[in-house]
Amino acid sequence: MNLLHNIENIFHITVQYGILTLEFIGFCVLIFTAISCLMKWVKKDEHAQLSLARGIALALEFKLGGEVLRTVIVRDKEELLVLGAIVLIRAALTFLIHWEIVSEEKKLHNGETKNK
Repeated sequence: MNLLHNIENIFHITVQYGILTLEFIGFCVLIFTAISCLMKWVKKDEHAQLSLARGIALALEFKLGGEVLRTVIVRDKEELLVLGAIVLIRAALTFLIHWEIVSEEKKLHNGETKNK
């Protein structure tokens, strides 16, 4: 029984580190994207908004991965409901950002076609 408890503790710690790593990567992607897109915006680059949307989408994917991993260690129903709501909100945001990326790409593509 003691061995099983030790394995469970190791699993819990490993999952916590995985969650922390994914959340940190998402944070780093978001900060890097914001800084690079700010520099593009200052230089009047027309692709700045598209780059920002792509970076936010990527950061959200890492954050969503952390939330999915968190479901492995959820113990009670209330915590699972809150986690489910967070996952749904992040998934909806990801969907909206991907929709914005597609429409921005079409807009930029149409603008480039007209310029040729």
